[in-house]
Amino acid sequence: MGSLVLWAGLAAIFLGIAGVIISMISGSSADGGVQRSLAAVEAINAAPDSMRRDLDRPFNERVTRPFFDRLTRMGRRFTASDQSDRIRHKLDLAGNPVGWTPDRVLAFKMLGLLIGVAAGVIIPLLLGSVLWAIILGVGLAVLGFFLPNIVLYQTAYNRSEQILRELPDALDLLVISVEAGLGFDAALSQVARNTTGPLADEFFRVLQEMQLGTSRSDAMRALGERTDVSELKGFVSSMVQADAFGIPVANVLRVQAREMRIRRSQRAEEAAQKVPVKILFPLIFCILPVLFIAILGPAVIQIVNAFSNV
Repeated sequence: MGSLVLWAGLAAIFLGIAGVIISMISGSSADGGVQRSLAAVEAINAAPDSMRRDLDRPFNERVTRPFFDRLTRMGRRFTASDQSDRIRHKLDLAGNPVGWTPDRVLAFKMLGLLIGVAAGVIIPLLLGSVLWAIILGVGLAVLGFFLPNIVLYQTAYNRSEQILRELPDALDLLVISVEAGLGFDAALSQVARNTTGPLADEFFRVLQEMQLGTSRSDAMRALGERTDVSELKGFVSSMVQADAFGIPVANVLRVQAREMRIRRSQRAEEAAQKVPVKILFPLIFCILPVLFIAILGPAVIQIVNAFSNV
């Protein structure tokens, strides 16, 4: 019993000493932290007014925007002089996504180039392969540089396909609206309000341009330039010619709607005829081997067992 009391007393003394040491250390670290905070505040107050104004600005204005501006200048230096115009045309085809500008695309191209070089060189060097560092560095640099172009192309392609799918129904609605007594502008507004998607957005833009004073022919020509859908370009050309020669709009729209329906049926038949060719390679390399294993597998096992027992 006495030894138990002795050990308990020694443990209490040890815990007390440890607590005192920890409190002294924490107190000193807290005092040091307070002193450092006070020194930082005094340094900020003693800094020039220009430096304090820079520190008061958001992080985006101080770091992110200058960084992207520098990348944009690098992109303009390493690309052709008309690259911005080509990128702007691609952005029009893609529907001008929010936040995407020619300068931003150039900045992302240079950022992808730098990240590709860094990732392609550093990782193989850490693994001890100089040859793979050169190969991956060049490959990932090229991929990173052209990745924004690939994204823009895919976005424009998806948008064009959606416009192509929506165009026949939109023309049918235009025909119904015009034959019901509405003018072309009112019918176009009716289609834009009652439909969704990129085609409705383009019709809204045509109406806005006409409200700003642009003639109908110029607004329709601009619509044809903002897309690479041949059917929509044909519709725009027909409407411009009808407006120039005084042809009744209802007749032109009726002919265009009938042609669009025929072309949609032809595209469906063409896609159906491509299915056997597209399914040929998956059938040969994926489906038939599994089928052979499932059908001939038990027979092969029985044959092997039969010959092994002989």
